[in-house]
Amino acid sequence: MFFRKDVMNKKIYIVGMGPGSEEAMTREALKALEESDIIIGYTVYLDLLKAGFGHKEMKSTPMKQEVERCRMCFDEAEQGKTVSMVSSGDAGIYGMASIMYEISLEYDSDIELQVIPGITAASSGAAILGAPLNHDFCIISLSDLLTPWEKIEKRLKSAAEGDFAIAIYNPSSKKRADYLMKACDILLETMEEDRPCGYVKNIGREGTEYRICTLAELRDAQVDMFTTCFIGNSQTKIIDNKLVTPRGYGL
Repeated sequence: MFFRKDVMNKKIYIVGMGPGSEEAMTREALKALEESDIIIGYTVYLDLLKAGFGHKEMKSTPMKQEVERCRMCFDEAEQGKTVSMVSSGDAGIYGMASIMYEISLEYDSDIELQVIPGITAASSGAAILGAPLNHDFCIISLSDLLTPWEKIEKRLKSAAEGDFAIAIYNPSSKKRADYLMKACDILLETMEEDRPCGYVKNIGREGTEYRICTLAELRDAQVDMFTTCFIGNSQTKIIDNKLVTPRGYGL
């Protein structure tokens, strides 16, 4: 894709930056960031970009101020700037894309939005573990900040009954220390204790580590918000210490 500066005024790129390193970003994402006059995002994400884009103007808001951050993007774009709003992973998967479109309805302007995809933790974490999502799968976040726990519980039960491989985002935090345990207890109502599972911490960042385990072991694992967990389906197996969900070729 080629970017022309003369047609980029009043444009906002909603950029998925993957885990945060330049090596894990798409060329399209890097181009968008380089062509932007200002980069806006959560402080942690901007810190990850400073090595390659420290020469750019940057603005941030603290956690839980996503709405204010989005309005900041539109305010800057209305001044004629080309703006990049950054999200970790993919901006359209638990990212900033949907809220940006919702807030655009508040602005009577010709600001153009363009979503730039990135590598989400399900993809990057799966690659580290092997191939745990190589058949039908779903992603479920255990954060109940915006989703009631009752709905999360229903989705976990449905995924287990549907025999999906599952990637779990936001498995635990200081306020939700037992949420992964609660989720595993729900899955164990349908799944066997030795169901192959795994988890990856700090994907694509310093200190990346992973472990292959059973569902019973995952229940008691010490994880945090920078961990992504993977639960296999009924056909998932462990091959050479890697988590593999077959496509069904009968091998």
